[in-house]
Amino acid sequence: MPEYPDIELYTQRLDERLTGRKLDRVRFYSAFILRSVGVPPAEVEGRSVVGLSRLGKRIVIELEEDRFILIHLMVAGRLQWITPPPPEKRAMGKVLLASFRFADGQLNLVEMSTKKRASIYLLRSRADLLAHRRPGLDVFTASATQFSDMIRSENRTLKRMLTNPNAFDGIGNAYSDEILFAAKLSPMRLTKSLDDAEISRLHDAAKSVFTHWRLRLRELYPDFPKPSDITAFRPDFATHGRYGKPCPICGAPIQHIVYAENETNYCANCQNEGRLLADRSLSRLLKSDWPRTLEEMEGLGL
Repeated sequence: MPEYPDIELYTQRLDERLTGRKLDRVRFYSAFILRSVGVPPAEVEGRSVVGLSRLGKRIVIELEEDRFILIHLMVAGRLQWITPPPPEKRAMGKVLLASFRFADGQLNLVEMSTKKRASIYLLRSRADLLAHRRPGLDVFTASATQFSDMIRSENRTLKRMLTNPNAFDGIGNAYSDEILFAAKLSPMRLTKSLDDAEISRLHDAAKSVFTHWRLRLRELYPDFPKPSDITAFRPDFATHGRYGKPCPICGAPIQHIVYAENETNYCANCQNEGRLLADRSLSRLLKSDWPRTLEEMEGLGL
């Protein structure tokens, strides 16, 4: 799922192309993509875009007279900018879910997955927009006290707390790994076990990682990013998606914990004093033979 740096990149590039331009036409190609009711496309067509913003992991296109288009990309949804706009009847198969046509280009919402989870809401007022806001904290605007209070509000693992959208804004599976590595904290540490210094380090790490990648993505994609450019796996990441590759700090192999469709990536040396975290599948298979440290793992040839 696109996270804070990805959504910031989209809003920046959309702002450059859409603000001040009139939305000529909206089309939906899936019966499930439009989730709002009572606001027909005609209410947003013919209005000029006045701004772009981010609401958590969602993109907001603001139009004249307090009309809003809220786009939630979910896991596999991506945006595509085509200029000049394609012929009216050009087909894109089942991947094209919606299109927004302007005089000099067309914004498409596409989704490559067979599971169509992306959604669009057409909203009639700012109050309707704010009703979609979740209580998650923005790490940049949250005070040290607010951040600390949220971390300690429940006794969960750090990984689960950081990726809870009702706790923190814009952090998902990929960047939570990067933030925890930068903070030198185990993803399985319980939140209420952290002292003040560790929480402060975590807050600083979140701001630093997000700032770095917000700027880095703008450098990588000075034009509008292609759908394949928005990914959770980047070669410059320290841990996420780098299982078995050397840690950029200590050189030890990056470890992971696999669960459902996600995985947590970490460095045992830098984040957990050399101790391995139990992988649900392998540790269940090996039971008492599951290695507890990197040295034991190397001895088993894993």
